[in-house]
Amino acid sequence: MAMPGGAGGAGDTRGATRGAGDAGGASQKASLADWLAVVAGTLGALMALMDISIVNASLPVIQGEIGATPSEGTWVGTAYLVAEITVIPLTAWLERMLGLRWMLIGGATLFTVFSVMCGLSSTLAMMIAGRLGQGLTGAVMIPTAFTLAATRLPPAQQAVGLALVAVAALLGPAIGPVVGGWLTENVSWHYAFFINVPICAVLVALLVLGIAPTPRNWRELREADVIGILGMGMGLGGLTTFLELGEREQWFDSPLIWRITALSLTGFALIAYSQFRAKRPVLKLALLRNNGNLAAAATMLWALGVMMYGILYITPQFLAAVAGYNALQAGQVCFISGFCSIPAAICYPALVRRVDVRVLTACGMASCSLSCLAAGGLSAADSGSAFTLSQVLLGLALIWCSLPLTQVALAGIAVEDTGEVNGIMAVARNLGGSIGLSAIASYQDRRLDFHHWRISGAVQANAGDVQGWLDQTGAMMGGGPEGAAAALRMIDGQVSLDALVMTFNDLFLCLAVIAALMVPLVFFLKPMKPGAAPAMGH
Repeated sequence: MAMPGGAGGAGDTRGATRGAGDAGGASQKASLADWLAVVAGTLGALMALMDISIVNASLPVIQGEIGATPSEGTWVGTAYLVAEITVIPLTAWLERMLGLRWMLIGGATLFTVFSVMCGLSSTLAMMIAGRLGQGLTGAVMIPTAFTLAATRLPPAQQAVGLALVAVAALLGPAIGPVVGGWLTENVSWHYAFFINVPICAVLVALLVLGIAPTPRNWRELREADVIGILGMGMGLGGLTTFLELGEREQWFDSPLIWRITALSLTGFALIAYSQFRAKRPVLKLALLRNNGNLAAAATMLWALGVMMYGILYITPQFLAAVAGYNALQAGQVCFISGFCSIPAAICYPALVRRVDVRVLTACGMASCSLSCLAAGGLSAADSGSAFTLSQVLLGLALIWCSLPLTQVALAGIAVEDTGEVNGIMAVARNLGGSIGLSAIASYQDRRLDFHHWRISGAVQANAGDVQGWLDQTGAMMGGGPEGAAAALRMIDGQVSLDALVMTFNDLFLCLAVIAALMVPLVFFLKPMKPGAAPAMGH
């Protein structure tokens, strides 16, 4: 069925018809323009997701050059995340208003401008403004990548397109620290942002070639769900800020956290109000209520966000604090999961033709759990090699979870709702990551204190062997009170190190349990025949 210009999710009528899964869809092949559009969407998503973490390795250098304290420097990352998660739900509305081509070209162009602004920053305010702009403009590229694969490709080729996008979605956060660290070490941190200029030039060229222009629909602006848009900004933006700052600000001991909480709750109240009062809500949450598949898939993708961002956060933390790795070396270890996702994605189209997507999803979640278990049992002597199996399993699991869940979520969805469904799924994954990282930071502090005091209590200061070690080590340190104090500091350092390792093991165990608990949710998914594409309704 042909969609009105600028109102559909396909970018042109031809793609919408294919995505609708009509009778002849299985025998059709995508044109060169269709594939160029999918490649453009994939490249845009890769760039936007890579820039989330590209500053991780270079952040200490950036802080020094722009005169920011460590606490102020965290806003370089937080600003991007807050802006991104606020705009993602608005992507479908922006697409209807501007048309897919002009929305993406405008987003890519402005992303370039803000990237250059970040690279030229000499003050914290300028850097944060640039990162906010990057998040606002890069956000439109993430859900539209999946939309392009689902609407521009015929059913028989959608698995290939979705696999391509999924690899980009996994590679982006993984390669960000590696690229940023290498550029910082060998060139300059400025080029961690300037690298986006040639990428965006290629992206715009692909968009021009692959996506036909559609008329802009300014009636969408006049009839916009203003309350819902305002609620999205306040609710999701406030929640992300709350999660990012909560642990550092001691949660509700801080007046700032109370104000952010009130802002976020007000925003969610506005979102709820708009769902019932708006002629067309900016994000149709009724889709979750009316589609059990989508609700279950979104829940599991939320858990997948917890897994992905959690493991990619804990692993570098261990390698830096225990094994003494720098950010670039730690990033190279985490890149293993991204690298292993490539063969997993290549195999996926063949697998999905033979295996029920529910089975694939269950295997993926089970592999996530095994990945966390494989990373557990760490000791203070372990290094990056201890994470090889964990990272391999993670790379396989994320593909075999995210792709089936995307297909199941899109099954039976009308073409005009494709963008909104992909927005819901992207928000679920990002919120999972934000909530997971916040919970990990809070739990880590508590478990670290617990293990430290438990180990300290087990060390009997008056025991003969302990006293003997203290006397011997104190003498080696110069003797006297100074030597004794140095020996005590050595014991406390070893206790702290062992407590930290035990804390990391606890975190991996918790993630393993969460992933295992998600496996039964596959029974809430409706079966799809092996080989079936996510046929969207007319």
